[in-house]
Amino acid sequence: MYNFSFEYPYLFLLLIPFLFCFIYCKAKESSYFMPHLNLLNESTKKSTLLINLLKYLTVILAITALASPVKIKNTQFINSDGIDIVLNLDTSDSMKQRGFNKFDLQENRFDVVKELASDFIDKRINDNIALVVFGNSSLIASTLSFDKQAQKEILNYLDIGIVGPRTALIDSLASSVKILKNSKSKSKIIILLSDGEDTSSQIPFNIVLKLLKKYNIKVYTIAIQSQNRYILNKIAKETNGKYFNANSKEDLQNVYKQINELEKSKLKKNKVVLKEYYYFYPLFIATIILILLIYLKNKE
Repeated sequence: MYNFSFEYPYLFLLLIPFLFCFIYCKAKESSYFMPHLNLLNESTKKSTLLINLLKYLTVILAITALASPVKIKNTQFINSDGIDIVLNLDTSDSMKQRGFNKFDLQENRFDVVKELASDFIDKRINDNIALVVFGNSSLIASTLSFDKQAQKEILNYLDIGIVGPRTALIDSLASSVKILKNSKSKSKIIILLSDGEDTSSQIPFNIVLKLLKKYNIKVYTIAIQSQNRYILNKIAKETNGKYFNANSKEDLQNVYKQINELEKSKLKKNKVVLKEYYYFYPLFIATIILILLIYLKNKE
């Protein structure tokens, strides 16, 4: 919806002295006394009424133009120093296991992950977010975007086995690096979540580790009820990130909360308001009326 407003509404206060002068500041004119001028008086009254009306309109329209009528078409926030984040999620068959949520034992691991990852996306208002999932291979589900609603919709669409039943964990990191390597952000992070050992990657671990260091990418790793601690802990340690272990929904909720607190966006939000200006319409009409007013005054 367009919002109509005035940039300088206080200028309408100028109408007050104008009305005051119109009532109390009468112009002094010479008087001529002549008999039998009834018809001329009637004509003069009509002319005076028209001239006064034109005066009113000219002043009102001129002040309206000065007040600068605008329509606010859109408001945008330009983010200058946000964080670029890749949510890297395991969609292998092992994520089907239930019991991760003690309040709903029928809910599988991945459904819990989607719910909490969605909440995390909501909290990262100022940041670019991308989505990568992995099974037999890795898949870039979404490149970096500020559109949180779109990212959540994509996340909701993802499901277990979308790229196969196995676990290409290291390959998924390579995909995440591909997203972040050209990023201009001062802070680039990957949040890697998995519940099992790597069983399907083609890219050597040491190559991916070098790429992460080369592009200064920090990795937070989360193990879901997993014994895969060594590799995830090494990835986090080598990239100045942090390793977490989550054995329940509450644990995972706390992990995302900790990461959210560790990675604060140090940015200034620049508000950009897109406006459409309409001052020239009342200004143009006021000018035309003023010309007409001058013409009528001279005609008298």
